[in-house]
Amino acid sequence: MQTVGIIGGAGFIGSYVTQKFLNEGYAVKVSASDPANAEKYAHLSALNRAKNLTLVTCDVRDVAALESFMQGCAIVVHGGTPFQLAVEDPQRDLLDPTIRGTENFLAIANRTEGLKRVVLIASVASYNTSFPMPHPNHPVGQVFSEADTPWFSAEDHPYGQAKFLADQVVRKFIEANPDLPFEITTVSPVFVMGNSLSPRADSTSMGMQHLFRHKIAPNPFVEMLYANDVAFSVVDVRDVAEAVFQAATRSGLHGKNYLLSSESYRISDLSLMLNQQPPAAEAALVYSNTLATNDLGVAFRSAQETLHQAV
Repeated sequence: MQTVGIIGGAGFIGSYVTQKFLNEGYAVKVSASDPANAEKYAHLSALNRAKNLTLVTCDVRDVAALESFMQGCAIVVHGGTPFQLAVEDPQRDLLDPTIRGTENFLAIANRTEGLKRVVLIASVASYNTSFPMPHPNHPVGQVFSEADTPWFSAEDHPYGQAKFLADQVVRKFIEANPDLPFEITTVSPVFVMGNSLSPRADSTSMGMQHLFRHKIAPNPFVEMLYANDVAFSVVDVRDVAEAVFQAATRSGLHGKNYLLSSESYRISDLSLMLNQQPPAAEAALVYSNTLATNDLGVAFRSAQETLHQAV
């Protein structure tokens, strides 16, 4: 039984990734930054094949703890960077943890014996820091793919900047280390939606679904989304977990960064569907999922199926 370590394996996306690997017969180690918070991790014990799951105390900012956590893992999935839209200090709360955390993680991976695969759960922001707004230089109506030129702006939200710059760290690391004994693959989902496996409702993804369903605008960023009725690209959390698993268990994917996306609907239509009403307009495809479909074999669910399940 191979062991996979999942950093962030108790979160909204991470819980589905944990369940996928358990279902496939792996022994799973999940990092726990706050093991005293029983509520945060209680749902993991209810997962299928939970007897093969170990919760390991590990603050990923602690290099020694992270190094210990990764020992004995054939696969490591890193999905533990912060997903926050409202922060007091963007440099301290988003940029530093994401970028320096990625640097530390890669350095540790490089000296972890027996490691065969690393999968990083990034974000569509690694291709477009303006997300969910359109790529400013991309032709209107043309589907954006991995072959297109990424967009970065220091004027965009710090979360998008952090994800883009962290991915640049990965690209530079791969270029500087051409003879790695393990493969690194990245998946970059658009906005991830679906049901939470945890009864907690404090994840950013679940929070945004709540805001869209009830048309609540708690800050200028969300007000802007409503004012522009943005075409919001979504992907099912179950499809993200499948893509992570396939990226971790297929060879020959080293260095690739896969966009994970289903369809796009205007915010007004997302609100309608989250209230069990039909959308007013047809779905659009803003970000391509062709590469992920071809290489990873993921059959992406429609946005309507995802939203129906979420309700």
